[in-house]
Amino acid sequence: MQREEEELSVSIAHIVRKLKGTRLHCQLEREARGCLLNPDITLETLKEDIKEYLKASGWEKKLQNAVYRELSVLPAPCHPAAPAENIKEPLSYMRRAQASWEKRVLKSLNSMCTELNVPLARKRPSDKQKELLNKWNEMGTDEPDLSNFRPVYAPKDFLEVLINLRNPNYDSGDQASFRSHLGLIQVPLKIKDITELRELFGELSLNTGQLGVDDSTPVPPELFENEHFRIGKKVLAEHESAAAQQYVRQGCPTALRADLWALILNINDQPEDVLYYEQLKSNVIQHDLLSDSLIYKDVKLTASNDDYYFVFEDYLYQVLLCFSRDTSVLEHFVYSSASPPKSYIRGKLGLEEFAVVYPPNVAPLCFLYHEPSKLYQMFREMYVRFFFRLHSISSHISGIMSLCLLFETLLQTHHPQLFYHLREIGAQPLRISFKWMVRAFSGYLATDQLLLLWDRIIGYNSLEILAVLAAAVFAFRAMNLMEVTSLAAAEAVLADISTLKVMPLLQIFLFAIVT
Repeated sequence: MQREEEELSVSIAHIVRKLKGTRLHCQLEREARGCLLNPDITLETLKEDIKEYLKASGWEKKLQNAVYRELSVLPAPCHPAAPAENIKEPLSYMRRAQASWEKRVLKSLNSMCTELNVPLARKRPSDKQKELLNKWNEMGTDEPDLSNFRPVYAPKDFLEVLINLRNPNYDSGDQASFRSHLGLIQVPLKIKDITELRELFGELSLNTGQLGVDDSTPVPPELFENEHFRIGKKVLAEHESAAAQQYVRQGCPTALRADLWALILNINDQPEDVLYYEQLKSNVIQHDLLSDSLIYKDVKLTASNDDYYFVFEDYLYQVLLCFSRDTSVLEHFVYSSASPPKSYIRGKLGLEEFAVVYPPNVAPLCFLYHEPSKLYQMFREMYVRFFFRLHSISSHISGIMSLCLLFETLLQTHHPQLFYHLREIGAQPLRISFKWMVRAFSGYLATDQLLLLWDRIIGYNSLEILAVLAAAVFAFRAMNLMEVTSLAAAEAVLADISTLKVMPLLQIFLFAIVT
């Protein structure tokens, strides 16, 4: 009991510290001072009167939503005297592996700088600044020669690092349960079994109405959709993040998704946010980063060739280029196992006072938000809350390492014949599914299905559903996969999953399996 109280007090102190000095804190102070002019407020009941005023004027809900947002990204409880590195990642060998991976990525980046004789950052000449400003909304028409620029790393490179990771303090022969794991991931981490997953994703049960399920339910689909839409509008009117997050677990109506996601993630497109976005845009115009060319090439090779996303090419450049200049993103490194890469001013290598943080480099969001500043805020929040975990090595339950282990365990446990067959022919399932999970299925599912999947990621505040869906896809194609005799043939069977319906797959896999 005492430990729980200590953890609670630490969490409260953390949230108070985070909110102090924010725009909301200043607004609350201003409103509290302003209400003192109200003749109905007396000195004897000052505290309660101010509380009632803030509640009646809607500021209490804004504060609740801000606190709820902080709770959603709050690191796991840790002893007050624990070093900062333990908050980022409790396992030392994971920290070392992440640090080693970061060095490798940075080395690749620096090697490219040397080979191409291009600095990490430089100021654009005035004529280039004017040129970029004039074509800001049509950058997709530009065709620079980027043939010499190469990707810093490929998903398969990252997968190999995860596969080769071992816990030096653990003898895999100690536990029969893990010794029987025949997948590629050989690190023992705490993951959920099917019973725990059913409890977590309870709202996805076969008896619960879901947007995205085509087959019949106890309630006629059109009646459920109409009622669900009506409730969704009521949730928006209440303006409570927690209620909205619970609601989207059954899927978002298309017309309400943008506003519901913004409410859950506590995004308010205020004039200050627009100004901040314009400042980032100004930084893009003034300074040229090496990552700009990498971003440009990545968009050209992916979204520009995608039938769903090519129309948003200009939006993607704008958001990603601004994101690479946004120092507020660095705050998420407090609870991420990763550390921001650093570069040093020429001739000052190793001197921290001359260190320059080189900020890190999601197309489906373009379907929801057309105001650049709001689109940018949504992308940034999705990244710092969820997607950064797909690109860093950690023991977190939603980290890519745990997702890989969860996927392999689910498939081996509930479809052992399929798992063993693929393993025997040299087609380890993870080698196929990894690219789906590391991109949160973006670019692989049809957009409407992808957004239904992301509804659940946001609703459950968890990425574990990615591993469940990956296993469900293999289970769905099991009959075809049992006939293949090579990795190439298995990849061919799963080359196109864009026609799959996400929600029926998830429901059947989670709740139709006999345990």
